[in-house]
Amino acid sequence: MREKVVVVASLVLALLWAGSAGAQDAGDIRIGVIAPLSGAVPTFGAAIKNGVAMALKECNDRGGINGHRIVAIYTDGQCRADLATEAAHKLITQDGVRYIIGEVCSKASIPVSELANASRVIQVTPTSTNMAVTVDAQGRVKPYIFRACFVDPFQGLVAAKFATNQLSARTAFILFDSSNDYVSGLARSFEESFVRLGGTVVGKRTYSNDTTDFSALLAEVRSQQPDLVYLPDYYNVVNLAVKQARRAGITCPFMGGDGWDSSDLDMRATEGCYYTNHFSLEDPRPEVQTFQAAYSAFLSDSPGKMEPDVIAALGYDSANLILRAMENAGSDDVDSVRQALEGIQFHGVTGRLTFDVSHNPVKSAVIMVVKQHAAHFETLIEP
Repeated sequence: MREKVVVVASLVLALLWAGSAGAQDAGDIRIGVIAPLSGAVPTFGAAIKNGVAMALKECNDRGGINGHRIVAIYTDGQCRADLATEAAHKLITQDGVRYIIGEVCSKASIPVSELANASRVIQVTPTSTNMAVTVDAQGRVKPYIFRACFVDPFQGLVAAKFATNQLSARTAFILFDSSNDYVSGLARSFEESFVRLGGTVVGKRTYSNDTTDFSALLAEVRSQQPDLVYLPDYYNVVNLAVKQARRAGITCPFMGGDGWDSSDLDMRATEGCYYTNHFSLEDPRPEVQTFQAAYSAFLSDSPGKMEPDVIAALGYDSANLILRAMENAGSDDVDSVRQALEGIQFHGVTGRLTFDVSHNPVKSAVIMVVKQHAAHFETLIEP
């Protein structure tokens, strides 16, 4: 899984909230949250907590679920398999939770999913994109495990649709690092989808993860004169390759995935280029604009930046997926809620969502464009 996110949540807020959900009573519905509240990426955990806490407060302010208050129990997984599994075991066996939100990282979410599924506990991960989270080694779906984020290969399909329909691209050249599962997965999905939509891949070349000179590859790109170059790598590679491409006289747009999403992306070199992402605050949909205003108000008394990022939005959507499924099921019976999740039609902050047979979201994705030296919302592409 690509573990990059934009950090906006406050570490101080995370420490204030850590490990406590306040007083509980026997009528409460408990939801366990496993997130990295400390360790290498504690602000990721803070962002998840912000989103979840806001969703639960809104639900409780409306009267809860069938008159029952929803209470979160926050635990620290540190994006580590061992600690996340220990946290899940405690939540299930000692705290009696039947719903878990988390973890952030796939390497922690996968072992949690094994325990949760065996215990008939519903788990929704906000951000873990590895296919093994929801599907076991034999390719069977784990009945109680879901995710709120789309899986990485889905971005390739979205990019191909945008390139074909909005950019009118008929030819594409693909550059990718074959040793990187994230990058090669996106490249493969884009190629399959682009060809299926009538496009032609006029060239496909690989490079190593330590490549800094792309001149030989770019000479091939220039000779083919494609309508688009698909480069689904991280921003640091994109900065080098696109800058060298422009110097070599290649003027067609480049396109990539959410690995481009960084304040360190070279906005001058990538002017006129595009990438897929989960969320943008510039998205004009009412769900996004309402969420942004409510989030700022919710955190108005807390230190740190009040603007939500994609992780906070996915945490918020994860909680609301469970809550909406409870409402649709008419109870908090786990199997009824599971069935409601499988059939849900959900309009979330990060897009409209249904689940496929592997419990992966079929949802809209954001297209970002770099213009005037900044990344801006371009459009929303439906699956």
